[in-house]
Amino acid sequence: MQQPSPTPRKATGRPPRISREEVVGTARRIVAEEGVGKLTMRRLAGEIGSTPMALYHHVRNKEELLVLLLDDYAARTLRPVELPTEPRARVLAAAATIHRALDDCPWIVEVLTADDLMSTHALWFVEQIVDGLVACGLSLERAVQGYRAIWYYTAGEIMVRTTAAGRRAGDDRPTYREQVFAALDPAEYPRLAQVAGRWEPVTAQDTYRDGLNALVAGLLAAG
Repeated sequence: MQQPSPTPRKATGRPPRISREEVVGTARRIVAEEGVGKLTMRRLAGEIGSTPMALYHHVRNKEELLVLLLDDYAARTLRPVELPTEPRARVLAAAATIHRALDDCPWIVEVLTADDLMSTHALWFVEQIVDGLVACGLSLERAVQGYRAIWYYTAGEIMVRTTAAGRRAGDDRPTYREQVFAALDPAEYPRLAQVAGRWEPVTAQDTYRDGLNALVAGLLAAG
């Protein structure tokens, strides 16, 4: 009697080879679509069709992965550009360039403000701001503090506006603030009551450059 043919064995061995570019590209898609909180090594491995252990050949942990994402984004968007030679104008232009780049990808701001992570590709712009402030008459220490103030203003403006837009998306109901403002007592809050009905469109205006100009002017005046 003919013996049944043996059942074919499953192929064993290493999981499919993956590249760092595939790791970074897949991680970038996850955070862009779902946020940084959804990015884990296990989730990333599942998306690629590999194992968490295989990822560790490219990145040691999630922190290093985020650094790779920051550097990847900065390398594509924050390349050295021709800036004004006048120091103050150079500071304003460099800060505005950073703002435009981050405004297109708000999750980057979340990563940068959550820890001490940074991108080496973005340091060229930091150098331009600090050097410009020194050329305007600030000490190096004051120039670094000035850059920090500019960064806080830039990151804060993007985070507040992005978060507010996300909360309003798809919800036509009056916000809690609108309800509070609608009930303000003009005798106690005369100015706020006067502008209450226009608060939303007024505060939605893009005034980043106005605020940046005022901030830099204040930094230079204080010396």
